[in-house]
Amino acid sequence: MPTLLLQLSDLHIREPGRLAYGRIETAPYLKQAIATIGRLPQQPDAVVITGDLTDFGRAAEYRHLRDLLAPLAMPVYLMPGNHDDRVQLRQAFPEHAYLGVSGFVQFGVAVGTLQLIALDTVVAGASEGGLCGERLQWLAQQLEAHRGRPVVIAMHHPPFQTLIGHMDAIGLLDGAAELEALVARHPNVERVICGHLHRAIQVRFGGTLAATQPSPAHQVCLDLAADAASNWTLEPPGFGLHALPHGGRLVSHQVASGLFNGPFPFHEGDRLID
Repeated sequence: MPTLLLQLSDLHIREPGRLAYGRIETAPYLKQAIATIGRLPQQPDAVVITGDLTDFGRAAEYRHLRDLLAPLAMPVYLMPGNHDDRVQLRQAFPEHAYLGVSGFVQFGVAVGTLQLIALDTVVAGASEGGLCGERLQWLAQQLEAHRGRPVVIAMHHPPFQTLIGHMDAIGLLDGAAELEALVARHPNVERVICGHLHRAIQVRFGGTLAATQPSPAHQVCLDLAADAASNWTLEPPGFGLHALPHGGRLVSHQVASGLFNGPFPFHEGDRLID
C-alpha cells in the first residue's frame, strides 16, 4: 500500500453565512471536498492544507474551519497563507502542537514512508511571500536530517513564475533562487507542493517538480497576458493526492471535487459499431 498524502489549499473560509469577495460562500465547497475525500477507495494517511485557510484570519473564521474539518479522521496539518493570522491559527488549534507557540509556522512530520516539511512563506501584512535566511537555514537543517528519506516540501507561495501576471506579482518574491539551489542539492526531494494560485500548475524546479493545486472553491482565471485582470472563476474545484509506493517515486494525482456519474465497468464487448 503506498503512502498517501492529500493536499488541500486555499479554502478561504469566512464566518458562517458570510461571502468571500462578497459573492461566494466557500464553506459548502470545503464540505463537498471533504465528502469526496471520504469516498476515495484508499484513505489518505494525512492531509496537509497549504495556506489561505481563512479569508481574513479572524478567530470566528478559524472556529468555523475547525468545525468543517472535524469529519476528517486522519491527521490534518495546517499551514498559513497570506490570508491567515499565525496567532489566531494557533489559538484556534491548540492541540496541533506542530504549529509551535510563536514565530514562523514550520515543521517536519513523518507521513508513512515520506517526510513532510512545511515551510512558512508568509510576509506579515503582505500578499506576496518571501523566504529569509532564517527560514532557509531551518529548511537546510531539515533536509540534511532526512537525506535518506523521500521528502515533500510544502509551502504556500509557489517559488516559480506562473505567467499569470497579477499572481506572479504577489508570488514568492524573495528567496526562490536560494530555495531552488538548496533543493537541487537533495535529490530525495520528491516534490515541492504549493498553494496560492487556485490552479493546477507544474514546473521543473531544482531537479524535481514544483506544483500548485486547485482550490476546493474558486479558481484564478487562466489568462497569460502580462496585464490580465485579477479575476476568479467557478471552474471545477479539486485537490491533490500524492502517492508514494514503497521504494518508488512519488505520483501526484489531481482529484475533482464533487459527485459524478459512475463508476461504470469497462467491458471488452463495449465497442461502437459504425
